[in-house]
Amino acid sequence: MILADKITDLRKKNGWSQEEVAERLGVSRQAVSKWEGAQSVPDMERIVQLSVLFDVTTDYLLKDTIEQVDAAPDSGSAASAERTVGMEEANAFLRLKEKNAGRVALGVLLCILSPVCLLLLGGAQQLGRLSITEVQATGLGMVILLLMVGGAVALFITSSLRVKDYEDLERKPLDTLYGVAGMAKERRAQFRPIYVRQITLGVVLCTLAVLPIFMSLLFIGEKESFVHVLSVAALLILAGIGVLLIVRASILWGAYQQLLEEGDYSREAKEVAPKLGLFNGIYWCLMTAAYLLWSFSANAWDRSWIIWPVAGVACGAVCGIVRALHRKSI
Repeated sequence: MILADKITDLRKKNGWSQEEVAERLGVSRQAVSKWEGAQSVPDMERIVQLSVLFDVTTDYLLKDTIEQVDAAPDSGSAASAERTVGMEEANAFLRLKEKNAGRVALGVLLCILSPVCLLLLGGAQQLGRLSITEVQATGLGMVILLLMVGGAVALFITSSLRVKDYEDLERKPLDTLYGVAGMAKERRAQFRPIYVRQITLGVVLCTLAVLPIFMSLLFIGEKESFVHVLSVAALLILAGIGVLLIVRASILWGAYQQLLEEGDYSREAKEVAPKLGLFNGIYWCLMTAAYLLWSFSANAWDRSWIIWPVAGVACGAVCGIVRALHRKSI
């Protein structure tokens, strides 16, 4: 095992983030990240500090031939519960996450676009452009809506079942074997520009999605109502594409975070996860019920989509508060 992997392994066994190690050593987080990514090597003064910090010998850190080390203080119970991840399994996990990212993102897109046909059929029928009754137009629109939602649910379920074998990667501390951390960091670095582009474009599309509504206000006359229907359909399409990009990029980024135990998948976050699991399950069921109730009862498909970004921000705020309280209790 090389020095980079030893530093990563010891940091994880102690349950520390890169920021915490950097703070204890008086260096920047970027310096620790470069050490773990084998992009630079700490000088002898830092090697000595690392040996003291992790309670290992400098020989262990410097000699690649020495592979075994006693667990760091107070980490025995955590180490025994670690989930070992090898290179083959890590690559299989990332490939599966890449496929699932597309499936889940498509499912979200289908949910957002599901009322578009219902809106268009209703608007066209009111203008007399369809040779069917209002009830028939509504019925046909509802059939298409339910088929799209059903397809989305099927995608969500199959995606969830595919990653069931890897569920413990989210809950347990990881013991990544030689080369896994380096591979994950390299692939994450390659994906970073794509991630930034997709998140940026997704946020821009969601922000600009309301433009068709404002543009429709410029139209007056006989066709005003149908222009409004078209503007709502355009809003849903733009928002759907934007959310698709955000969801896909976020799932792929999260896969790398899982393997590296960073961000929402750090060991600290995993300790809090059981407390948040029940909350998230109940919370999102209630949000889904509220979305459907508002949309159907008030026919507010042009406004009800706002529930999702607001719910996401609120959920993130609550989770952040819980994590902050957990850190204070440690």
